[in-house]
Amino acid sequence: MAESAVSLVIENLVPLLVQKVKLLKGIHDEVESIRGELEFIRSFLKDADARAEKEDMNNVAKTWVKLVREQAYHIEDVIDKYILHFGKKSHERRRYFHFLQKVFHFTINLKPRRVIASNIQGINKKLEDIRKSGERYGFSAIEQGRSSNTGSVTWHDPRVASLYIKEAEVVGIESPRAKLIKWLVEGPSKCKVFSVVGIGGLGKTTLVKKVFDNEKIATHFDCYAWITVSQSYKMESLLRDTIKQLYKARKEFAPGEIDTMKETSLIEELSKYLREHKYLVVFDDLWDVEFWGHIKFAFPDNERGNRIVITSRNEDVAPSRNESPNYYVYKLPPLPFEIALELFYIKVFQCEGGKCPSDFVELSRGIVERCGGLPLAIVAIGGFLSIKDKVVSEWQKLHDSLSSELESNSRLRSIPKILSLSYHDLPYNLKACFLYFGMFPEDHSINCSRLIRLWIAEGFVKERQGTTLEEVAQDYLNQLINRSLVQLTRKDFVGKTRSCRVHDMIREVIISRSEELNFCLVSVQNFSNWKRIARRLSIQNNVNTPLESITNSQTRSILIFGVDEMSNSFLSTFFANFKLMKVMDCEGAPIDYIPKEVGNLILLRYLSLRDTKVHILPKSIGKLHNLETLDLKRSLVSELPVEINGLQKLRYLAAYFESHDIEDNIDFRRAVKIQSGITCLQSLQKLFKIEANNDALIEELGSLGQLRKLQICKLNRENGTALCTALEKMSHLQSLKISATVEEEVLELQSMSSPPPRLQTLILSGRIEKLPEWIPKLKSIVRIGLDWSRLMDDPLKILQALSNLMDLLLYDGYGGEQLHIEGGGFPKLKFLGLRNLGGLNMLIIDKDALPLLEILEIGPSPRLKKVPTGIQHLKSLKKLQFYEMPTEFVLSMQPAEGPEFWKVKHIPSVHFWNRIQGERYKIHKLGDPELLELLQR
Repeated sequence: MAESAVSLVIENLVPLLVQKVKLLKGIHDEVESIRGELEFIRSFLKDADARAEKEDMNNVAKTWVKLVREQAYHIEDVIDKYILHFGKKSHERRRYFHFLQKVFHFTINLKPRRVIASNIQGINKKLEDIRKSGERYGFSAIEQGRSSNTGSVTWHDPRVASLYIKEAEVVGIESPRAKLIKWLVEGPSKCKVFSVVGIGGLGKTTLVKKVFDNEKIATHFDCYAWITVSQSYKMESLLRDTIKQLYKARKEFAPGEIDTMKETSLIEELSKYLREHKYLVVFDDLWDVEFWGHIKFAFPDNERGNRIVITSRNEDVAPSRNESPNYYVYKLPPLPFEIALELFYIKVFQCEGGKCPSDFVELSRGIVERCGGLPLAIVAIGGFLSIKDKVVSEWQKLHDSLSSELESNSRLRSIPKILSLSYHDLPYNLKACFLYFGMFPEDHSINCSRLIRLWIAEGFVKERQGTTLEEVAQDYLNQLINRSLVQLTRKDFVGKTRSCRVHDMIREVIISRSEELNFCLVSVQNFSNWKRIARRLSIQNNVNTPLESITNSQTRSILIFGVDEMSNSFLSTFFANFKLMKVMDCEGAPIDYIPKEVGNLILLRYLSLRDTKVHILPKSIGKLHNLETLDLKRSLVSELPVEINGLQKLRYLAAYFESHDIEDNIDFRRAVKIQSGITCLQSLQKLFKIEANNDALIEELGSLGQLRKLQICKLNRENGTALCTALEKMSHLQSLKISATVEEEVLELQSMSSPPPRLQTLILSGRIEKLPEWIPKLKSIVRIGLDWSRLMDDPLKILQALSNLMDLLLYDGYGGEQLHIEGGGFPKLKFLGLRNLGGLNMLIIDKDALPLLEILEIGPSPRLKKVPTGIQHLKSLKKLQFYEMPTEFVLSMQPAEGPEFWKVKHIPSVHFWNRIQGERYKIHKLGDPELLELLQR
């Protein structure tokens, strides 16, 4: 995405020039001139990228656009080298006296300014030459909306064929078809709108067409219409077609005057006609988010059971349930593997009656697995293989080279073309974010927070007034998920997206598009001979090329995955040579130290050493004044150098180490030491996990006004009041975790009268003599953890009144004998953990308590002899887990003879956890013979 590079230039260079050269006369005019040139270049490149995406663009046109894009990257190189030069000079100037700084200010800075201005003017001239040469080749015709036929290929949209698939050829839609038919013909008389959403090629149109053609539907409605909307539609034509189809369904003739009516009159005509009829209308392949808002007034609710069905790739297009209780969204899932395999066999082995020869079973399963339950891919690949000779070696070639075949094979090209439609429909600012998924390995589950921080560091996320960059990036991700381009793999109880991935076929589109745009390079095979610009590099899975061969100084970002060996010499050379690096993600890399040369990377915005063996950070890290993210989670770093305190742009600082070979204790996650003097970290939003090792540090926390997440540990009782004072100043704080020095140390937190108003997560680890009085004031709280609190008064009496609480864990948090959850208590709670409550001998759950509870964890509680009274009332409970409970307790629930089995038989998942070592457990399900054998030993 060339335009994003130029945007970064405009956003970062121009303010820098204005700030640094304000003493020089006339320089502002020069700066404004540069800004104007860059704005022109940006708009020009945006058009170039858009034209490059046209499916009929020939190779000459693509080459021309490539030249423009490379010039954009050259701009970024020029700017970054200037900033690098200026940054070094700024560092040197601090050694001189103030009056010498003024004397030499002009001579130090003027030459780089003149060089940068000259270079940009030269680049602009080059772009002008490229544009003129493009006009000589006739590229202006593309600009005006006409296309060149040179090299274009006629393509037939396979979605049209989906309207005419025979019943015998349809596999795997029986359940969703029956469900959709039931929704349409049954239920209340109110008009309802059902939206079927999902990734392109999933079979939405096929499913809805089979429902539309079903005999039950034909006899249930007075009139019906099937309207294909697609990306380009004219509302007036669409309304006329709807009216004509509805009249035709009743064997009537539509009024002739509709051919001359305008949109408003057509809506009135349609509404008037439908008032007396029971109708079904399908809008297939919807893309426009404003479509329903415009057309809904044409469909009156006459209480006759009318139905409207919409198919779309984008959930944002579907009418929202939040807008009306009569709007429903059905997310069509991919085909289960065995059904997908059945469809593949039907397409490939038609002459064999749909039966797969034994020699092809393994390859068939491998190919179908790559298709990820996508009928479009299964049918296309199956159709191609059906006309080929059944030769194992040929199938193996296809399996191994499927990525290239999708682009080069005319019979498979429909797969990327269909999937690419969603990419082309993306707003411009989302395209780079989407392509970034190509940096991650196939089938990789991506941490959403990590992805968001990477997007920010890359400059893809644009500021919005009153919103943090992280919140804007989260909105970007939500849009990609709603457009079915990204799959959500884990969401927490409060609805936050935790991990995601892309479908394998979508990833093939991403990789192809990324290589075409020189967006990123995956793998380092033959990298030293790579002629194209690789701005971003993803090193994956122990590729054969030695890492020392990576010498391309134009690379700005490197992500490392699955590499088993990385020499120290490579790191030293790398940090010395790649001075323009902005993103360095070494998560999980086999490294144990960071050389002092890391200080050369003064443009670095993102550095992750998560899950590495690095134990010391060099002092030179203090030179990274552009650093925004420093991720040290699960590294061996135990103390941060004082130079960290000067990184004013730092937004995210996380560090701790944990071991699963020891039993859980208050120091299970070891924190890092940080020196006082952190008041300069004014951009910091997340800070964890740090030691409260001095009074000055605790007091300084109150000055970090942008903090959203704070985790502080080793707090003494004497420091509690000072911490409360600091916390009252944190108006943006959303997550707070506090732990004492040891389990027996008391947390003194009563003195806070006004807790952070936006607090959503609160974890307190350490003795609490009395539940803090400010906790009931937390109106936004959704998660509370009380670890080793050992409260003697039942805390549930207070906590169950928190109306938004969704997640509650008591780990040795209560020392009494009984807990009672009253009717109506915890109205939104989805997770409840009652762990390590050694004194508990009775748990009572009233009817109508915990109406939404999904997961309940209990144990070890050796004195609890009976299954909690009232657990049978928890109708939403999906998972019940017991930890190291007494034998008598476990036996009482077994299906064969257990007298308490009736209380838990309605719960889908009941498991028993028994410790092996540290925090490693052996898990058995209810009724497992191995569990019974273990208990009887």
